[in-house]
Amino acid sequence: MSHQRIIEALQAQFATQHLLFWDDPDGEFSAWVDGLSLEGVHVLRLDRTPALQVKLDVERAPGTRWLFYRPAAEPDPAKDWLLDLRLRGRAFRADSNSMLLDDLGLTSQALRPHLKARSKFLRAKDRVEKLRRLVTPSDDAEALDRKMLAVLVRSEQADFQTILLRLLSSMVQEGEADLAAEPRAWQDIIANELDSAFWAFALQTLGYGGDGVAPAFTLRDLLYRILVTDFCRSLSGAAPESLRHFVLPDRTLAANASVFAARWRTDMAAYESYNLLSDAVAGEIGLDGVLSTLPGEALAETMTFAVVERRILKDLKDRVLAGAGASDEAMQALIARRRDGHWASRLMAQSSSESRALAACYDAIEAGAAFFELKARFDAGFSFANAEAALMAYQSELFRFDQLYRHFHEAAEKVEPMGWAVLHELRVRIEETYTGWFLPQFGTAWARVVEGEGGLLSHWTAAGMPNQHRFFDIQVAPLLAAGAKRVFVVISDAFRYEAAEELVQQLNSKSRFKAGLSSQLGVLPSYTTLGMAALLPHHSLAYKTNSNLDVLADGQPVATLEQRNAHLAKYEGLAIKADELLALGKDKGRALVRDRRVIYVYHDHIDALGDKQATEGMTFRAVEEALGQLAQLVSFIVNSLNGSTVLVTADHGFIYQEAPLLAADKSALETQPEGTLKAKKRYLLGRGIGTSPKAWCGNTVLTAGTDPEASLDFWVPKGASRFHFAGGARFVHGSAMPQEIVVPVITVRESESDKEKARYVEFSLLGASNKVVTNTQRFEFIQTEAVSDKVLPRTVVIALRDGERPISNEQTLTFDSGSQLLDERKRSVFLTVLAGTYDKTRDYWLTARDATSKVEVLRVPLRVDLAFTNDF
Repeated sequence: MSHQRIIEALQAQFATQHLLFWDDPDGEFSAWVDGLSLEGVHVLRLDRTPALQVKLDVERAPGTRWLFYRPAAEPDPAKDWLLDLRLRGRAFRADSNSMLLDDLGLTSQALRPHLKARSKFLRAKDRVEKLRRLVTPSDDAEALDRKMLAVLVRSEQADFQTILLRLLSSMVQEGEADLAAEPRAWQDIIANELDSAFWAFALQTLGYGGDGVAPAFTLRDLLYRILVTDFCRSLSGAAPESLRHFVLPDRTLAANASVFAARWRTDMAAYESYNLLSDAVAGEIGLDGVLSTLPGEALAETMTFAVVERRILKDLKDRVLAGAGASDEAMQALIARRRDGHWASRLMAQSSSESRALAACYDAIEAGAAFFELKARFDAGFSFANAEAALMAYQSELFRFDQLYRHFHEAAEKVEPMGWAVLHELRVRIEETYTGWFLPQFGTAWARVVEGEGGLLSHWTAAGMPNQHRFFDIQVAPLLAAGAKRVFVVISDAFRYEAAEELVQQLNSKSRFKAGLSSQLGVLPSYTTLGMAALLPHHSLAYKTNSNLDVLADGQPVATLEQRNAHLAKYEGLAIKADELLALGKDKGRALVRDRRVIYVYHDHIDALGDKQATEGMTFRAVEEALGQLAQLVSFIVNSLNGSTVLVTADHGFIYQEAPLLAADKSALETQPEGTLKAKKRYLLGRGIGTSPKAWCGNTVLTAGTDPEASLDFWVPKGASRFHFAGGARFVHGSAMPQEIVVPVITVRESESDKEKARYVEFSLLGASNKVVTNTQRFEFIQTEAVSDKVLPRTVVIALRDGERPISNEQTLTFDSGSQLLDERKRSVFLTVLAGTYDKTRDYWLTARDATSKVEVLRVPLRVDLAFTNDF
């Protein structure tokens, strides 16, 4: 070591010490010390000064700094006359390893040989500086090696699992997994001769190489063994013969492989590398072939490989096609378990396209199962005593055909970018059933109560359903008369009943909101110009015979936003677009509505996309987006504009199908009747156009309340057919099917009642045992109440902890059952305990933390007594 380095080390020591003893067994620095001069330090040679004199000098100069040099080894304490001074001071050594001990703050001189063996690592000052931040004075050789490895892999934590995670993750570069790679960090480990220490930790922690058969000692082989071990441990059965040679031999330590794999999967900074590497390993070991020999149920707990998820999805899809419905408990339990796993996790779906698509697959399968279960209940078709019964049946249950059809396609659309074929067969079956069975069968049954003497078309009224053209008089005016300061009316173009039912659920899940759903009988033809005018306050409606066939309210045009605003001003009201209202913000918005009693807010997203040929294929996506937009709009009105009452309605609904139209879907009209003024896919308007047996015919004086002298005749196609296919033909409205004329009315009120405060569902641990006796143990929980409008589902992360330190893998559980049966609200997880020594006389903790907020919602004490370790 250079003399300057010694001087610097002495100065550093004297910054905190007054007495330093330098024992130099070889007398290496004897001559140099004689000329050593340190400011404020007395240098005294013990080989030339009697011990008594040393004591006297020190006592006579209190506060003085002394360097005591002896060209010999440190004396035995029993024979050391200066022992009292030594105990007050500190030893100084000038060899590099001793000085490293001092620099690192280590106390054990026994580490000097180990530091010498690690000289390659310790040559670099930056590595030593990083190591210094990790070491503690009591560290031994093993701890030092772990911390050196941590430095080389650039980890702030020095436990082996973190080191291993960083190292294996680095086998992915620029989005590509390379199983043969030797990452830079691994090259550094080898260059610094720490690879033997790494493999020793792999043996100690995972049992890698502990079976007496020399492993390959490569990162690739270690990765194979970790993943295959995790896979085989989670199977409900014996490990496949072709994979057994990869399974880590020590059953207790093999549990650590599963804990490590689970940790890697859920690490938000590393899960992408896990996904890529696990896919690569699955391909290398031919896992597809292995899975073909295993029943789907055996894979329920297996989260190791994405190919397992795809296999389970295929099995579930086949079950649905074979007739399994949404009430199939085994299927629902399996779906719930997979949703809480890694690959289809709703939490991971936010940041992973693959997880997003897999989660959507389960959404599609659940919607498909519910759709076919509903269909099975109506296999004989539909029959209604009268129109009122048909409308009631649609609003109570039959709307779910449309809703589930939409849910399926919304989910399937999210899977399409992946290019997977898993849903194709199910998609074809859903389409055949909806367009080839439901729409025709429902349309035929509906026609029987619409047509003929006494049919709906003959009077256009239905018990319990106000007519749309009386909306203001029946829905708005009574609220104002009852003292409401102002009423907000949100009108969403083409917002149909089934979507409104879903929005009500969303709104009721919010605190302070109480939403209810009713309906009104829409105008006919069911199109925007007439429907929008009907919703306004008015004494009369009349058609203006111009090119647009404008509808006048009280003699004034109301086709544009400006015209509606002028009309509403007569009623102390205003009209505004939804996005413009939101853009105003709280203060400007309040100022705008302060002196108004009626505020009509117009939202147009579904019709804006659906009613155009280029974008009609986005209809269901538009509905999903509209639900979010409307929920945001209502929240803004209530929370920012102090709107105590909000009505959400529509001008009309719509019919949409994914499949292209066939010739049979076209109504057989050869030519337009004489007198036709406007012809669209789902309606004709004119004067004196007569009637046709091929269409439902009428006059707007009856179906929309227009003035007799300013009304129009109409024809609309029967069922779901179209008059022609010009432009977009899959998204339509205008005729008299319930999807078009059952117009929703959502009433949202603000409430401070505790009953209207949303809260998360409660759950508890089942069973009286508080002891963990195997390294993989099952825990069962019960959801203590059903979820409802105000009792919300909750997703939690379950783990065993020693204080804050996890001693097991983490498992996700979602409590979302709406069942009233206790047995259907039970959920269970398997937790794998890290191998190690546990004090069976003290408490460890089973914890549950909210998956989003991380708030701990359950902490149960238990003892760990691993009496049995065979978990295969």
